[in-house]
Amino acid sequence: MAKLSQDDLLAQFEEMTLIELSEFVKAFEEKFDVTAAAAAPVVVAGGAAGGAAAEAVEEKDEFDVVLTGAGDKKIQVIKVVRELTSLGLKEAKDLVDGAPKPVLEKVAKDAADKAKEALEGAGASVEVK
Repeated sequence: MAKLSQDDLLAQFEEMTLIELSEFVKAFEEKFDVTAAAAAPVVVAGGAAGGAAAEAVEEKDEFDVVLTGAGDKKIQVIKVVRELTSLGLKEAKDLVDGAPKPVLEKVAKDAADKAKEALEGAGASVEVK
């Protein structure tokens, strides 16, 4: 197998869903017996308070789409979740059954709005954070 450049690897990661990427990171950590270093800065950043949090809200360009309830049309909601996330049937059903759960994380505002509209159209309760 030819050695992949960093750009090639990044291009492959761009095509992955967040769940697929999360599973890859777990497999990587197990294979090489390491821990992802990105977790530490997140904890430190989460400890910041006051004015920094208010400034972050104004500059926010990444949003999370959170399913808060499936409503009466659970099957339709599962179908929409599968379309949005590329999850399998069981994973999508588990996500819908486990609401409130994030469907998409760190997506652009327009993508979050489209996902919210699609999920609400299927009868779900959705929150964009």
